[in-house]
Amino acid sequence: MNENLLKENRRSFLKGGLVLGGLALLKPERAISRPNEPIFEEFKILIGPYLQTNFGNSISILWITNKDSSSWVEYGESADLLDKKAYGKSDLGLKPASRLNCVKLEHLKPGITYYYKILSKEIKDFQPYKLTYGETISSGTESFLNTDASKDEVSFVMLNDLHDRPKSIPHLLDLDKGNTRDFIFFNGDVFDYQADEQQIINNMLQPCVDYFAKQTPFVYVRGNHETRGKFARDFASYFDHVGNTAFTLGPVRFVILDTGEDKEDSHPVYAGIVDFDRYREAQASWLENEINRKEFKNAAFRVVLMHIPPRYSGDAHGAVHCTELFEPLMNRGKVDLVLSGHTHKYKVHQPDKKANQYPIIIGGGPKDGSRTLTKIKANKKQIQVSMVDDSGQEVGSYLCLRK
Repeated sequence: MNENLLKENRRSFLKGGLVLGGLALLKPERAISRPNEPIFEEFKILIGPYLQTNFGNSISILWITNKDSSSWVEYGESADLLDKKAYGKSDLGLKPASRLNCVKLEHLKPGITYYYKILSKEIKDFQPYKLTYGETISSGTESFLNTDASKDEVSFVMLNDLHDRPKSIPHLLDLDKGNTRDFIFFNGDVFDYQADEQQIINNMLQPCVDYFAKQTPFVYVRGNHETRGKFARDFASYFDHVGNTAFTLGPVRFVILDTGEDKEDSHPVYAGIVDFDRYREAQASWLENEINRKEFKNAAFRVVLMHIPPRYSGDAHGAVHCTELFEPLMNRGKVDLVLSGHTHKYKVHQPDKKANQYPIIIGGGPKDGSRTLTKIKANKKQIQVSMVDDSGQEVGSYLCLRK
């Protein structure tokens, strides 16, 4: 091959490379993505809305977006006129601007149906003196009934110990299909442990939103398994409330206790970074104040909801600690009923004058055949409890009469 031909081939090769390079620049969608190169993702709502409440003429509306956003709720008493607007709680004068959204609607009228939709405006760039927004997205219009806290009758259902079995949620709730409940109560161990956000969405939030949570609120207290895993410290951010609290609804004063872990704080799996003993002791002090409140004393019935029961759950440290701390206080406060889980063996334990002076009803789970749905209805004269297994057969019942 002569020298002129070599030069010509070299010019052709370089020219072709430039043309290919130009095409790559003109059509970037054909370019091969490089490691760590950002990939465009459409702004969207990952899950929600879902409702939580402690009643008192307020309700919290929660949802998750895939990117940081400025978010709010538009609501009103007519589906055609959402004339009110509410934002998440400001912290030190700063409105929320994140992916996890919780907007609490307050001063609602008792017994009124409200219509609402959630809205989020994408934050594309957040500089010290310039914030750049993207598009605004919204849900469809949903509705909920703001429960009248002074109503004569209250009803709810309890699920517990699902242990990362999301199909159990619709299956068990189907056993109560056709009934209107004031709330759904999750009594702990919905998960095996806390791994990441997607687990929370897939194994709880999605089935709840699909089945009821856009219209009916849920109340949730964590179990010992929700204290485990690397994501346990982020877990509470996805809910309005998962710890101890108290509220009055109809004739019932509800008291919710967070019983923490059943292992010793010194157990090697916790590597010295938990303090559940002092956490439970603080709740015992809180409970002592609660049983002296007029709202507690004057209620027709006093119902305690706690994952680890105050008795009948073995000799693990957490279970024994719950008995030592809470049982004397609940006896002194004349508690009428305790609803629990944890043991995976459904059982109705009768009152015992020398121990628990109140019935303790423990739901089952999580395997097929041992799962339960506990149905509770209360008026000023009585509380009716019916526990059914996952075939719909009643496996336990109790009737509390006003003393």
